[in-house]
Amino acid sequence: MSTIPELTKHAREAMHKAVESTKRELAGIRSGKASTAFLDLVRVEAYGSPVPLNQVGLVSAPEPRLLTVQPFDKALAPAIEKAIRDSDLGLNPSTQGNLVRVPLPPLSQERRKELVKVVHKLAEEGRIAVRHARTETIAKLKKLQHTSEDDEKRAEKDVQKVHDEHVKQIDQLVHAKEAEIMEV
Repeated sequence: MSTIPELTKHAREAMHKAVESTKRELAGIRSGKASTAFLDLVRVEAYGSPVPLNQVGLVSAPEPRLLTVQPFDKALAPAIEKAIRDSDLGLNPSTQGNLVRVPLPPLSQERRKELVKVVHKLAEEGRIAVRHARTETIAKLKKLQHTSEDDEKRAEKDVQKVHDEHVKQIDQLVHAKEAEIMEV
């Protein structure tokens, strides 16, 4: 049997996770500046299985339009280069010694607009997750027994308030990412 405070706490946690997930997804979208998070989703075929890039090499952004990957094992440099090239990021890495250099080409205006659409799609997914947490919690609140109507209404208002705060956070993330992408 759940209580109102437990349900509202669970809703707050679920909404927070949705915002954090959206933040991570948006970090992976390329803007004009190099970001190490940009390569987070790249998987390298190493030791017989696909491994996240950041587990086989040190990713850094020494310049605004350049990422470098320093492999922990020099033998993996070709595999890292291949993984980056085969990813759908449109990058052309090159290996120099034991360092993989990943120059980032400038974004065209058309590509920037496409990326903004992707940002809005990801943000909507985040908003849906926040709304889902709210709906689920309110449904559970209505099923609670031994609670007064006033307590139930107050809890619904609290959940709605938390929902609005989290949607606002997602909107702020989108606004910031959109400005970052459109910045030339």
